[in-house]
Amino acid sequence: MANRPNTRKFVGLPSKEQVLEFIKSSDTTVGKREIAKHFRLKGQEKIALKALLKDMAEEGLIDGRKSAFHRMGGLPKVTVLRIVEIDEGEPVAIPETCQPDDATPPPRLRVIEKKKQAALRTGDRILARTEEAGRGWIAHPMKKLPSQEGAVLGVIELDGSGKAWLAPVDKKIRNSSPVSDTGGAEEGQLVLAEPAGRSPRAGVKVIEVLGDPLAPRSYSLIAIHKFGIPHTFSDLVLKEANAAARLPVSEDKREDLTHVPILAIDPADARDHDDAIFAEPDGKGGFNALVAIADVSYYVRPGGALDREARRRGNSVYFPDRVVPMLPEVLSADACSLRQDEPRAAMVCHMHISAEGLVSNWRFSRAIVKIAENVAYEDAQERIDSGKAGDNLKHLFAAWKALESARSERDPLELEIPERRVMLDEQGRIAEIAVRERLDAHRVVEDFMIAANVAAAKALEAKASPVVYRIHEPPTREKLIALREYFETIGKKLALGQVITPGLFNRMMKDISDEGEKALVMEAVLRSQTQAYYGPQNVGHFGLALGSYAHFTSPIRRYADLLVHRALVDAYGLEQPKPKGTLDLPPATGLSDRDREDLTRITDAISLTERRAMEAERDTIDRYVAAWLSARVGEVFDCRITGVQKFGFFATIVRLGGDGLVPVSSLGREFFRHDEAAHALIGEDTGQRYAVGDVLKLRLAEANPLTGALKFEPVDSEGQPIEPRGRRPQPKPRRDRQGKHMVGKRGRPGNIRHQGRGKKKR
Repeated sequence: MANRPNTRKFVGLPSKEQVLEFIKSSDTTVGKREIAKHFRLKGQEKIALKALLKDMAEEGLIDGRKSAFHRMGGLPKVTVLRIVEIDEGEPVAIPETCQPDDATPPPRLRVIEKKKQAALRTGDRILARTEEAGRGWIAHPMKKLPSQEGAVLGVIELDGSGKAWLAPVDKKIRNSSPVSDTGGAEEGQLVLAEPAGRSPRAGVKVIEVLGDPLAPRSYSLIAIHKFGIPHTFSDLVLKEANAAARLPVSEDKREDLTHVPILAIDPADARDHDDAIFAEPDGKGGFNALVAIADVSYYVRPGGALDREARRRGNSVYFPDRVVPMLPEVLSADACSLRQDEPRAAMVCHMHISAEGLVSNWRFSRAIVKIAENVAYEDAQERIDSGKAGDNLKHLFAAWKALESARSERDPLELEIPERRVMLDEQGRIAEIAVRERLDAHRVVEDFMIAANVAAAKALEAKASPVVYRIHEPPTREKLIALREYFETIGKKLALGQVITPGLFNRMMKDISDEGEKALVMEAVLRSQTQAYYGPQNVGHFGLALGSYAHFTSPIRRYADLLVHRALVDAYGLEQPKPKGTLDLPPATGLSDRDREDLTRITDAISLTERRAMEAERDTIDRYVAAWLSARVGEVFDCRITGVQKFGFFATIVRLGGDGLVPVSSLGREFFRHDEAAHALIGEDTGQRYAVGDVLKLRLAEANPLTGALKFEPVDSEGQPIEPRGRRPQPKPRRDRQGKHMVGKRGRPGNIRHQGRGKKKR
């Protein structure tokens, strides 16, 4: 213990000041025993110490639970904390011994996360070191603890005695929990529950009944609750959004571009339209082009309730059946959406595209635009293919051909990653699941957006203005070494002494004619890539082979783009005078002082919300795929191995998706060795090999819509399941005191999973 006073000078019972000083200077948890030992108290002095500590607690000098004490308003040096909210990506925690509704507000600590650790979420428990910093407290996580708090989603089930259990819908949670209070929920209903007490034995109590877990829209609802995605707007935010939507757009400082026939090309089922494009020949082989983007910064101003909510959400989240928007629909689907024949406020990137596809002479302006037409990708492609396209569309495709030529010279990373599309009928039921077709019309819009994003980044750099970069770092040396070791197992070479570029990987894949081998290499290259993120320090974009890149083109659905718009407003003097009669809205549309001085905090936050959205969207698609496949259990599919572990391998159905497990126990009697470097399971006797990228036929054994989990099993040459000849000896069933078989751990149903609506599996 550091800086402790010399105990030899203490005689008898210490004073309150001496106790407080000892608690403050101690590096470890302090209880009555530690205080007595430090002050060398014995016999009756220990009894007097107990009374002294009680008096100090009643006077508000110290706070303690059970045997631990600390200064009132202070904290132990090491303690258990519970995450209660995420504020702009930064976890905020309170001591686990406190409750949010305690009479005395609990101390709130900013949690400083380590970069290599998984992001913390609301409800997580951590053991952390605490320290006082300025006027507040910060915590440094030491380790994440098993969850005891926080809401959990599940389905109500009844066992043979009629006792209620909660079967979790998260496939990572294996066991059911006893339900102490059903809250009126019936068997088979999806519910939100929370712990009924501090001990796991106390079970859970239902706090909200969500309805039929297999009904349309339930799968996205599960993801919304599971990942803690904000999905309702407060009255204050809606009021401000409605006021913003009434702002006039015909201001003096806007450029009038309503005469330009700009096209908005989007998915047929697009819920918002935030970008539109135009190009016309310049008479010299090149093109003059416009990229018009909804001027969200005019409506969403820094410092207001609307802006704070958008920062908290970070981005919109798109599900097959709904969108959870970053902005209220009065803005995202109406006032800010670039609709045909309706005047709209826009931020416009004017640029010149040379005959070689090089972009130059860009400038940015605030303008009024009137979209000539909203066109679906498929319709645009059909018009071009059939020769029925008008001049506007023809010019766009011609300009894109030039951009494509420059893109080929740049040689960005080309990975064929299929996108699954879930199509629903009018009742919200699954009509079809298929891989979204990749059209030239998609590439046209994509390359125009990339050009505008590069122009935005370089325009801000030219003014030495703050930039929110979209960063994709090159693969780390550790990942490249792992990639080289893997390539060696499949007879390929990767020299680490050369400069690693996207083109290097492209050439490697281009030289492979065998589709199976190409899939192997592509999977390996994909695993070697780092995750893209937002940040104020430019590191470039490896995947796109670009030195400067920012997101400018989707401010309706990404807060990063909104920040780029605000920076452009400041850098190029695009501020608009505040319209009269709008005193309830913040005045400025540029960056706030806080963001102008330091963008790191918000870029870290929106990087986390982006990851959360991606996980939630993928989680929901997995549930839809499992629901779609639940009627096809027993069928044999062509599958590709996507991951290998010592307990088995994961595979996905070719051109459909949906990852499922093939347990190693289903591979037969032979022992399979896990070759970690080769990402393969190898049979010790026959040399039978299951490796990442392999395509093989697998039988669908299970499909659980509630968890999104699939399970496959291998088949023989006749398409029949391989008989598991080497099952491990099963433990004898446990019995209770009456000699009856127990269903699962401690007699609970355990891993019960629904295969139908509200049906009980006995």
